[in-house]
Amino acid sequence: MGDHFPSPSSLVVYVNGKYVPEAEALISVYDHGVLYGDGVFDTICAWNGFLFRLDEHIERLFRSMHAVRLGAPVTKSELREIVLEAVRRNGLKSAYVKIVATRGVSVEPLLDPRGCKSGLIVFVRPFLWLIKPERLDSGIRTKIVSVRRIPPACLDPKVKSLNYQNQAMAKIEAIEAGVDEAIMLDVNGSVSEGPTYNLCLISNGVLYTPAENILLGITRETIFELCRREGLNAIERSVTSYDLYNANELFFCSTAGGIMPIVEVDGRQIGDGRPGAVTKRLTKLYFDMLERGEHGTRIYE
Repeated sequence: MGDHFPSPSSLVVYVNGKYVPEAEALISVYDHGVLYGDGVFDTICAWNGFLFRLDEHIERLFRSMHAVRLGAPVTKSELREIVLEAVRRNGLKSAYVKIVATRGVSVEPLLDPRGCKSGLIVFVRPFLWLIKPERLDSGIRTKIVSVRRIPPACLDPKVKSLNYQNQAMAKIEAIEAGVDEAIMLDVNGSVSEGPTYNLCLISNGVLYTPAENILLGITRETIFELCRREGLNAIERSVTSYDLYNANELFFCSTAGGIMPIVEVDGRQIGDGRPGAVTKRLTKLYFDMLERGEHGTRIYE
């Protein structure tokens, strides 16, 4: 236990019933997760010796598995203990934890899922920031990309699917445009989310966030909770690019990185070009919550 940062060679990964060194963490090349992106995942934040909202993440993972008819490889209580043990074996107090459930291997390497036995991977890394921590003070630049979010009629975004090709292409477009991150629209032109983030804006003292075609983020739900505590009205509704351009403040939120201020969209400055007062206040409240272990499951006794 402690705050040391292990080298990758010393990390331990859970794979299909065993805790093994990272270099020995292997799955079949015929796993449907590899061949077809057929599987689901969830990501958890450990901070200061606590796993934040562990049970909510496990519940969401099981909802994703149920939605895509992927048989759960373990029970919820077993998964809870697997995650805790994986973090303990890596000796971390603050960490990035990912759970991956795959369809598994079928009799032949074809799409037919019959005969597959679900696979399970849990890996742990020192806490990962999706943007560098210093950018929390300066904010990031974004672009509304041409790649549209896959509509719910094709794949419901509430499922955290392994198939991230859509989001990967959005990220590539943003990188090639020379900005930090992408903002995605749905097929009707309404704002959806970032490739791995929910999106919130502040306008005239009210927080707005897209209501449809999004992942129901657990950090997003935490933002709603903090808004209630602060007496800040938070509204889910349709959001347009015009709303983003004219927002007083704008930010992404995600398990990895928490609250990430946005100061530019499509070359347009947001507010005064710096992270706003509400964003800063929510960021402080969020990390205070993590620091004191609120909604946390203690990792070490």
